[in-house]
Amino acid sequence: MIVYNMKTAVKFIFFVFNIILFFACSTEIEINNKNNSDLKVIGYVAGYEDFDPSLVDANKLTHINYAFANIVDGEPKFELTTDSIKISKLIALKKNNPTLKILYSIGGWVWSNNFSHTSAYKESRIKFAKSSVKLMKKHGFDGVDLDWEFPGQRGEDNDFRPSDKENFNLLLEEVRNELEKQGALDKKHYLLTIATGADQAYIDNTDLKNAHKFLDFINVMCYDFYHGWYYQTGHHANLYPSNKEKFKGNSGHEAITRHINAGVPSNKLIMGIPFYGRYWGKVKTENEGLYQTSMTTGSIVPYWDILQKISSGDYIKSYDSSAKASYLWSASDSIFISWETPKEIEQKVSYIKKNRLGGAMFWEYSLDQNQELLNALFNNIK
Repeated sequence: MIVYNMKTAVKFIFFVFNIILFFACSTEIEINNKNNSDLKVIGYVAGYEDFDPSLVDANKLTHINYAFANIVDGEPKFELTTDSIKISKLIALKKNNPTLKILYSIGGWVWSNNFSHTSAYKESRIKFAKSSVKLMKKHGFDGVDLDWEFPGQRGEDNDFRPSDKENFNLLLEEVRNELEKQGALDKKHYLLTIATGADQAYIDNTDLKNAHKFLDFINVMCYDFYHGWYYQTGHHANLYPSNKEKFKGNSGHEAITRHINAGVPSNKLIMGIPFYGRYWGKVKTENEGLYQTSMTTGSIVPYWDILQKISSGDYIKSYDSSAKASYLWSASDSIFISWETPKEIEQKVSYIKKNRLGGAMFWEYSLDQNQELLNALFNNIK
């Protein structure tokens, strides 16, 4: 009798376990399909680059951000003579992909100086919001992207103040209100997005827990961890921290985690990917130049240029498995390059799916002339 009951109990437990496992697997597949079916692929197109926007492969993108408009007298304004024709070429891409959304970006590294002044007063916030929507309508955009670099702290030469933290949200709320008014008239939803810094300082100087309520999604700049201010080499877009680094640095994973901890839902987070590398010259030779001092800072080098440099045969390809990051070393010239390859993009797309993020963003389209990186992103995320 005892043996029979034990056998029955074991059979029952095994049956229940299989039922739970079946529903758990079914739920996981359903969740993954639901979250991954509409992953975004967002590409920035820089108006100042010598590039014809009509060459953009619209079918590999869900969104395009045209960069940048400056803030002049409290209103966004395109300042390049070629902006209008380039914008019209981008809008024309909708003939090939009717679902494509095209936004324009305000600010960026060079033109963020007036954000702090504009957001500081209610009158200036209203003026900015109304003029932002007006410029959007003039060119036929689907929304506005604000690239304030950076609230409450230094960017290139931007002014900033402690109240930026609160004022940024007030500015976003004003722009959202104006977009909703226009959307009601046009029977259309207009997008409002921002690009955010990856470090803790950005989190501390903003209120993303409340800011995201006004936003459709957030483009996290998961790159430039080592950049043009650094006289030391390092990975500029590593997915994870490196065990080769003596002092704790930054990574894409840490950037995303900071945003989630700050109160942003994961599906509103877009992981930024660079279509460029960082180049250091006259580097100390230890460890193939990785995490070594340099006589120059980390200048930007386009992906197409990196491929040309590799073809010279002067560079050794290396990989940091802990950081999930590739780098190049030229012993003859003491040159170190941190770069993004299709391998890293595949790993980042896997991370995006696993962590149920909203998709991927990249800077910048013209830097990948043969679409090798774009193809890797598109083929893995679709």
